Amino acid sequence: MILTGAEIARQHERGRITIDPFTPDQVNPNSYNFQLGPTIKTYTGQVLDVARPNPARDLTIGEQGLVLEPDRIYLGHTLEVMGSDHYVPIIRARSSIARLGLFVHVTADLIDIGSHNQWTLQLHAVQPVRVYAGLLIGQVTFWRVQGDIVLYDGKYQGARGPRESEIYRDFPAGAGVGA
Repeated sequence: MILTGAEIARQHERGRITIDPFTPDQVNPNSYNFQLGPTIKTYTGQVLDVARPNPARDLTIGEQGLVLEPDRIYLGHTLEVMGSDHYVPIIRARSSIARLGLFVHVTADLIDIGSHNQWTLQLHAVQPVRVYAGLLIGQVTFWRVQGDIVLYDGKYQGARGPRESEIYRDFPAGAGVGA
C-alpha cells in the first residue's frame, strides 16, 4: 500500500522516513519530489565490462547547466539523503521530465528497505537535454511492507554523490576475466 504525501510528511516527522533536506513544498498527493545533485559521472570507456571496475570521470553541473547527450549513460544523484527502515522507496522521473525524453532511473527503481543514501540516478536522454543542479527531477513513493524486514547492508550503503557500478564485486575472484 502506497503512502499519501501527508503520510510521508508525518512519517518523516516521526523519523521513520529520512529525507534530508526535507522541503514541505515538494510533497505531492502520494510522493515526494527530489532534486538532482550537482555532480554527474560518466564512464570514459567505450565498452563497459561487468567483471571489472570501469573508469569514470566526475562532471560538475555549473550555473549554465549540463547538456546530456544521447547514447550515453550518465550517473547523477539525488541532492537529498533518503531512505527508510520501515517502508520501501520506489523512485521514478517526474512526468514533466519524462516528456522531455529524459529517463531518470533507467531500470532499477526499487530501493531496498534500510538503504539510506543520496541515491544514484541512471540518466539517459533520447535527444540532447540540458539539466541543472537542484532541478526537481524525480519523485519517490513509499510502500508498506508485509513480512519480516531485513535491512539493506550492501555495497552502496551510505553513498554520497553518484556511484558507478560495482557489479564486478559480485564475481568470484578471477571469474569472467580472460574467459
